[in-house]
Order: sequence, then C-alpha cells, then structure tokens
Amino acid sequence: MAVEFQQEFLFQVEVECQELIKLHWEEIALNKVKIKLNPDWEAYYNAEEEGNFSVFTARSDGKLIGYFAVFIGSNPHYKDHLFATNDVIYLHKDYRKGLTGVKLIKFAEKCLKEDGVSVLSINTKVHQPFDVIMKRLGFNLIERVYSKYLGE
Repeated sequence: MAVEFQQEFLFQVEVECQELIKLHWEEIALNKVKIKLNPDWEAYYNAEEEGNFSVFTARSDGKLIGYFAVFIGSNPHYKDHLFATNDVIYLHKDYRKGLTGVKLIKFAEKCLKEDGVSVLSINTKVHQPFDVIMKRLGFNLIERVYSKYLGE
C-alpha cells in the first residue's frame, strides 16, 4: 500500500484526525487523570491563518495514518531566522515498521526549508523515545526539559 505525504490545511484534517489524536493521547500523555485531551482548535486555526502553524500528513490509500504539526516563528535572539518546533508527531502503530515515519519527517523538513525555516526542533517523550531515528536524520540532542504538574 502506497503512503503519500502532503502538507494540508487544518480544515482538511480536523475531523479525520480525531481518532488518531485520541490514540496519540492515550499512548503518550502524562497526568491523564488530571489533564484531559481538549484541543483549542481556534488557537490552531488562528496560528495557521497567521502563517505560524503547519500540518504535514501521511496517508495510506487516502486514509490518514499520521501527522506532524509544527509551530513556526522567529526568535528574539535570532531575528534573521525562522524556527519550527513540533507540536505533535504521530504515526499509527500499524505503520511504524519501515520508513514511513522517517519519510514523513523528511517531507516536512523539505517543505519547511522551502518556506525559509532555518531550524527544526522535534521533541520526543522520554517514555516513548525515537532518538535513534532523530540521530539518523541528523538531529542533535540539544536540550533537556523537566516538567512538574502544579495543578490540584
């Protein structure tokens, strides 16, 4: 089955991606009892409209099987460059063998470069790492992030 990669607008994928988003959340989210999945679609649409959000998809025979979404913007430290930081990246478990995930990242990387992005940052979860893939694609480990739930 052929997998196609493309950049799509949010309105093209919002409804169809609901099942994948839920699977993604169930697989990797922390503090699930206290922090429920509740995307702010308006914020995503606003960011996309401003040119600060892009969605890249993987489809098998037309069916959405994965997504890679990034926020794009400048950085006050480096005003001559655009930076893309991943918001979410997910590939359905049935498609993780082989190079589908690698191809999705490479496709997004190509598109972002064409759009003038200088740096792409991809964060991974410590409990679901894919560091080997990141290193193989030429990414460097540059930062560690610590998190603590402060709510009640």
